[in-house]
Amino acid sequence: MKHDSDVLVAGGGLNGPALALALAQAGLTVTVVDAAPERQRAEDAFDGRAYALAIASQKLLAAIGLWPALATQAQPMNEVKAFDGRPGEGAAPFFLHFDSSELDQRPVGYMLEDRFLYRAFLDAMRAEPRITLIPATSVTAQEGVPGGIVATLSDGRQMTVKLLVGADGRRSGVAERAGITREGWGYGQTALVAAIAHEKPHDGIAYQFFMPNGPLAILPLTGNRSSIVWSETDANAEVIAALDDEDFLALLRPRFGDFLGQISLAGPRFSYPLNLTLARAYAAPRVALIGDAAHGVHPIAGQGLNLGLRDVAALAEVVVEAARRGEDIGALDVLTRYQGWRRFDSTSLALGMDTVNKLFSNDNPILRAGRDLGMGLVQSIGPLRRGFMRQAAGLSGPLPRLMQGRAI
Repeated sequence: MKHDSDVLVAGGGLNGPALALALAQAGLTVTVVDAAPERQRAEDAFDGRAYALAIASQKLLAAIGLWPALATQAQPMNEVKAFDGRPGEGAAPFFLHFDSSELDQRPVGYMLEDRFLYRAFLDAMRAEPRITLIPATSVTAQEGVPGGIVATLSDGRQMTVKLLVGADGRRSGVAERAGITREGWGYGQTALVAAIAHEKPHDGIAYQFFMPNGPLAILPLTGNRSSIVWSETDANAEVIAALDDEDFLALLRPRFGDFLGQISLAGPRFSYPLNLTLARAYAAPRVALIGDAAHGVHPIAGQGLNLGLRDVAALAEVVVEAARRGEDIGALDVLTRYQGWRRFDSTSLALGMDTVNKLFSNDNPILRAGRDLGMGLVQSIGPLRRGFMRQAAGLSGPLPRLMQGRAI
């Protein structure tokens, strides 16, 4: 059978391009279908979106050649401090403190703006002859045939490939058409996201304030700026999102505190509902899922993109090794290896973040005392604390080669 590409990736966000580059650099041909216009997210203006990259994710970006173009635009995170608090009362003494000096490498991670990361992916895909990028297009149908899978695109063309990868988000059409069902639930919370300018330096420290209605993360960007992810009840968030900028800041200040001096908005504001959604399988004949198509999680620990990049690294390693052995890369027994590597790990982490959010998003005095005691024990026991740090940095468990900074 003649194939138009070895692999078709449905979804051009971040995980899809990362997988395409990893596969292409190992000799496979890849087509990426992106529903968005080509340069929509690569403009010069800052749109407020940024990501927390674990150190293992940074190593993947280095392994596929992107980090040299990104290093000067990334803000290292040297410490993470977590607090319990209530709006207007200021933070209690921190009960958890991760300092990168305790790890065998520094920092624990990086903050990177979406516009820089997406632009680097876009430029790298355009420079890679084995990648074909089709913007402003989506996959609308798929059908397995002997030796491959035929995908129909929204512009009417059809492509025959060996493997179709769903990187098309929490409502993945690829997963649905493959018969992969989902489970999950809403949190009754909405995330309010914005970039904040402040008069004092953040010193590369990330903060997590646990409030009764949901956590507030303050994550350092380059310069005197930070990205906030403020989780509130759906009802409160609807009211807050409708406020003008000054009223929004007036409500934020009692929660943010004054430890960074005066604050102001440094970009547009966004909001999105929070929910957990887990695919019941990551693989089907000729189909594999990565990123949010496989697992959409709460942003409480900033692990969404990092989980997706772990999927990328594992799937790329499985597929490339299978191709080198002469196996059919779309065969279910090959893809089941990927599912076995990733599904337990990502589901466990997703449910762990779900538990933490439920435990901390309340003002029950008994739960409050218990969680503070538990986190205090973690803080006081060095090996346990360092284990949590390695997990947050993406350095625990059997790591794919790309997440060790090594080529496949």
